[in-house]
Amino acid sequence: MRILGTICARGGSKGVKNKNIRELDGNPLLYYTIKVLKQWGKADRIICSTDSPEIAEVAREFGAETPFLRPSDLSTHTASKIPVLQHALQFCEEEDNVEYDAIVDLQPTSPFRNATDIDEAFTKFLATNADVLYTVYESKKSPYFTMVELDENENARLVKDLTTEFVRRQDALKVYSINGSVYIFSRDQLLRAKGLHCENEKIHIMDELSSVDIDTELDFQFAEFLLKSGHYKF
Repeated sequence: MRILGTICARGGSKGVKNKNIRELDGNPLLYYTIKVLKQWGKADRIICSTDSPEIAEVAREFGAETPFLRPSDLSTHTASKIPVLQHALQFCEEEDNVEYDAIVDLQPTSPFRNATDIDEAFTKFLATNADVLYTVYESKKSPYFTMVELDENENARLVKDLTTEFVRRQDALKVYSINGSVYIFSRDQLLRAKGLHCENEKIHIMDELSSVDIDTELDFQFAEFLLKSGHYKF
């Protein structure tokens, strides 16, 4: 099986300036994702898709390839992940003159996953013959119990309309939050995809600590705290 490992790291982040290469405990944030993908060791090629020459330089320093700079139409803050991954796959297949069987994509803002997380997710991807598999953690908020939306009259209603009302949150059906840490696609699914979701998609559950995603300055400070306080060690 031929596996393409991808890391999508756009420049010009809004929540935290230059977050993909900002130092976290002495290393650029991007370093942690390149490191763990290399530790996993099953990707035939590891590339970083970026529009930023500065990010590309950092990626190369730590062992990822940057065979292209991402086209401008795929580099806006509104660009979705799927077209970016399709571009990366098609570029690498044309350059390598091969077809990849699976694409394993890791976002650089999730520094606390480890190689075991990737391997367990990939093993389940193969075992279930999934078209898409992504990592999640058990959500503390539930559309069956604690999440509401407003109707046309601005009255609050539960997101999930149930025939039986739950008295305790613990009794509600389990729901999961996508943590963005690992995405795995079959080649055929990725090339035909219009979005992440499809009929044949599976999940791999990670713990909440490993699911930390850095999107804001407070997230970054929390990640620093976890490392400096010893709550998380690489």
